Amino acid sequence: MAAGLTFAQTPVRPDPLTQPPPPPPPDVISDPDLEPQVTIVRQEDQVREEVRIKGELRYVRVTPRNGRPYFLVPDVNGATFIRRESLDSSLKVPMWVLFSF
Repeated sequence: MAAGLTFAQTPVRPDPLTQPPPPPPPDVISDPDLEPQVTIVRQEDQVREEVRIKGELRYVRVTPRNGRPYFLVPDVNGATFIRRESLDSSLKVPMWVLFSF
């Protein structure tokens, strides 16, 4: 009877969340020059996060103490900044339902 109970038990599987992930393949290891470099500047009324890739300023995220965060993106010349509410630059075409069945 004791032998019959051992067959009825389900095998214990290790939890996949507790196991360490496998190392990435050698061809996927990232280049440190391509990693973004983030500089955080804290002031009394705002927090600025400057993001640079290969030393080039890509954007600045400004989080005011009272208000919504916004982004400053350099223009083509890099001399002035354009304020945006998000980094999504895709064109959003309006869509309407004309017919529905």
